[in-house]
Amino acid sequence: MVARIDEEITFRKLEILLAFLEAGSLARAAEALGVSAVSVHRALHSLETGTRCSLFRLEGRNLQPNDAAHALADVAREVLQTMAQGIRSTREIAGYAADRIRIGSLYSLTSGTVPALIMALRLRKPDIQTELVLGSNHELLRKLREGELDAAVMGQPEGAADIESQLLFEDEIFFAAPVDSSYAAQSQIDLAQCSDERFVSLNEGYVTYDRFRDAFRVAGFEPNVVMTTNDIFSLMNLVGGRIGCTLLPGRTRSVLPRSVCLVPLLPEFQMRQKISVSFLRTRERDPNLLSLLAACRSYSAEHTAAQG
Repeated sequence: MVARIDEEITFRKLEILLAFLEAGSLARAAEALGVSAVSVHRALHSLETGTRCSLFRLEGRNLQPNDAAHALADVAREVLQTMAQGIRSTREIAGYAADRIRIGSLYSLTSGTVPALIMALRLRKPDIQTELVLGSNHELLRKLREGELDAAVMGQPEGAADIESQLLFEDEIFFAAPVDSSYAAQSQIDLAQCSDERFVSLNEGYVTYDRFRDAFRVAGFEPNVVMTTNDIFSLMNLVGGRIGCTLLPGRTRSVLPRSVCLVPLLPEFQMRQKISVSFLRTRERDPNLLSLLAACRSYSAEHTAAQG
């Protein structure tokens, strides 16, 4: 069994010991550490209490270290270096201020938003390596909480007290239909009149699925969903292949197949998504996340200006 270390011996007091030996006097050590000479003297005396032996002798008014003090100092240097390396390794494993950052994303955000954020992040931290993980809102939130991700670009979680979010933009939901369908000629879609239509949708867990369900709840009927998928790009192709209609966020407009069009919904059925970068509140001081948040604020400002 490892012998217990007396509580009088702390890392801080060992640092003071090393500073005293290097400086050569209480006054110079206190100046280097930004504390009083009395504090230095008290810390050195408590080390004698903790080791239960004499570490210093008085020569006139000066405190001089003996061989035992130098022996303790040799061990202190090794212990402090080992602990500092251990803390660095621990922080790297946890993803805190590491040379890489793990970012989660919804599939629909990989065509523009995520690449822009990564480029902006690299301008601020050129040496950082980025790992991208795709998934549903539900999966990304779980991975954030389990430490598998540092941040996630996703639909802003609701009622998640442990999550901090930086809003990027709000996205409107549209009715998606084949370009040669009767819907394409309409200026707005009355969703309540679509009860006989076939629909395709994302699976549960995606933020677009949640808005899909919300819109049909307002419309007052259960949609006839003939097929589901985990990939929003596959969902668009299903619409283009006339398998069924669906609801899609406006951000997909730039990557829509030519066979698919987006039509606004009547105001009473309109839904919006808040797209944010989210991370654990306990990580809010992580330097990598602070750089990512700065990139997010720039992106949000540019997006708002472009919309205006």
